[in-house]
Amino acid sequence: MSWLQVKVLTDEAGAAALEQIFEGLGALSVTMLDAADDPVLEPDLGTTPLWRNTQVVALFSADTSAEMVREQLERNQIAAADIECEVIEDRDWEREWMTHFHPMRFGSRLWICPSWGEPEDPNGVNLLLDPGLAFGTGTHPTTALCLTWLDSQKLQGKQVIDFGCGSGVLAIAALLLGADHATGTDIDPQALEASRDNAERNSVSEGLTLHFPEKMPEMKAEVVIANILANPLISLAPKLAALTLPGGSIALSGILKDQEEAVAEAYRNYFELDPTEYKEDWVLISGRRLPY
Repeated sequence: MSWLQVKVLTDEAGAAALEQIFEGLGALSVTMLDAADDPVLEPDLGTTPLWRNTQVVALFSADTSAEMVREQLERNQIAAADIECEVIEDRDWEREWMTHFHPMRFGSRLWICPSWGEPEDPNGVNLLLDPGLAFGTGTHPTTALCLTWLDSQKLQGKQVIDFGCGSGVLAIAALLLGADHATGTDIDPQALEASRDNAERNSVSEGLTLHFPEKMPEMKAEVVIANILANPLISLAPKLAALTLPGGSIALSGILKDQEEAVAEAYRNYFELDPTEYKEDWVLISGRRLPY
């Protein structure tokens, strides 16, 4: 089966109008993409922000006339130079992804491996993880920073809290690296579902407990890790400090380089901070809980 794909370059204000036009023309789907590598990292609550340069992509059945779509767009003041039409063939998208997702190593022992392939290091610590419902396969620099940090820790027999667990990759990695128990928390039900499924795939589900943040029991752990975003990390500093046992370790990521000092300042009263780790434009801040 083939499809007619139509792409239009526009701005934030024009994207919503284009979506309505495409839907009126019978589009099967309409997707909005960042056209200028300008990520929206921390939108305000209750908003759905778009990019200053937005590409709107519509998919039509193959019998739709590209000329008709072009004509209607131009009637709505869309410049012909901003319209791109092409026929695309249907693909096995899951298999397409499989050709690009390969085992990745973090630190000296830890590997993230797709479930359909053989581990590159059978003697390593191999975490099986496929693309799924929630963020976190190790491909993002912040996840990579956290996984490498976990690989460097002595986790045997320790309790770990993964605050904002996403796919559960950090909690599961901690368990495979020797942690006695891990607790994951996230506001997204799909994240908890993905974490549970991934823990079962890696045979560590008995060691993982999952909660929504408001349902977390009173507890403390030797290791706390939070890979979220800078502003939430700053506001959560007292909470994450309270979750960390005296002398315990914390790792924080989801932080851009220009946000490093603001996040570090929020945690200095609670932790003796280590030198910051960097990967591309992202940082990881870690430290040990002070005894007071």
